[in-house]
Amino acid sequence: MKNLINVSVLAAINAGNEILEVYKQDFSVETKSDNSPLTIADKKSHEVIKAALANTGYPLLSEEGKQLSYDERKGWETFWLVDPLDGTKEFIKKNGEFTVNIALVKNGSPILGVVYVPVTGILYYGAEGVGAFMVTVKEAVTESNLEAVLSTGEALPGDAKPAVYTVVASRSHNTPETEAFIEEKRKEFGEVDMVSSGSSIKLCLVAEGKANVYPRLAPTMEWDTAAGHGVAKYAGCSVYNYETKNEVVYNKENLLNPWFVVERKN
Repeated sequence: MKNLINVSVLAAINAGNEILEVYKQDFSVETKSDNSPLTIADKKSHEVIKAALANTGYPLLSEEGKQLSYDERKGWETFWLVDPLDGTKEFIKKNGEFTVNIALVKNGSPILGVVYVPVTGILYYGAEGVGAFMVTVKEAVTESNLEAVLSTGEALPGDAKPAVYTVVASRSHNTPETEAFIEEKRKEFGEVDMVSSGSSIKLCLVAEGKANVYPRLAPTMEWDTAAGHGVAKYAGCSVYNYETKNEVVYNKENLLNPWFVVERKN
């Protein structure tokens, strides 16, 4: 697991560096078949991650890679699930709230999740048997100094707990159902604070302990959430299907996630 953490963390940071090179410049935006935006940064990040994970022996399912049929992937016990640039809309707006997401999924559940925020240098990772950590990357990272950089990490959740019950809401996607969920929390806890963010940072805010819950009562894809799920899970949070209350699972025939909730258990 330690080697897999190192490989995926370095891949995420290197991919983030490629994204930042594009971020600093003018760039064009394409529109994919589902009307979502695509930039050269998405593609460059994908290539970096694909190359970095190629020798791990596990297959790769990436938002920007070849879209594999269920027949091709249904037998995968363990595989990488990647969103090379989560929050492309935030990237285009240049608000910094985008991430690199790398997850290792085994039997439908993440056993490792890495979320990197290139603009801030904040790295979150969580892994089975290891726990979850947040690292602020302040220097160029290579294989030779990676261990030293990771050793500065803070175990999650951190000590700072919100004084008031806090709900994370999406910056770009709010729904009437989410508003109703928040209203129920007001009835239960009285005062409720709100924090907004883009991309998979939302899951990590609950993992960090800065928020109590993140309801996502709107569509997402598996690659949007698997890495953040891994961080949250190993930081002591639940990531569950809003309707069934069972843990969210991955590598389904339809890669669309159910509505879900990320919630701190204690």
